[in-house]
Amino acid sequence: MYTSSQNRTTELEEAMRKRYIVTLTDDERAQLHELVHKGLRAARVLTRAHILLQADAGATDQAIADSLHTGRATVERVRKRFVEGNLACALTEAKRPGGKTKLDGPAEATLVAWACTTPPDARTHWTMQLLADKLVELKLVAAISDETVRRTLKKPT
Repeated sequence: MYTSSQNRTTELEEAMRKRYIVTLTDDERAQLHELVHKGLRAARVLTRAHILLQADAGATDQAIADSLHTGRATVERVRKRFVEGNLACALTEAKRPGGKTKLDGPAEATLVAWACTTPPDARTHWTMQLLADKLVELKLVAAISDETVRRTLKKPT
């Protein structure tokens, strides 16, 4: 167990090792206080604002993480984004690329058209798997899952 002087020493060592030191301007600090006070933004944004305010006040990463019930890596990432970018970069997330869509406009239209036709082999309705197989048979896609077909048909126009 650490004594209070040993604890202060480890906190001091941690502060000295930090590569990304947050120093807010008065304007940025006022913006963050207003953002936190109103509380009308997403919880993630408010958490990032609290991280920046506490980091500016000199709190350690572990103390910030403990007080906000978040991970230490999250605190480090927010610090880094603020120092390398600006306040807006630190508060918002980078856009996530996601995957490419399997069906383009014409292929999607073909899917909807086939779904509206009479089903094959005396079936009462098209199944998602039958429609997926039909798209592969028509060589509109190399492979497609029945779940992708379902999501495409369910998508609002």
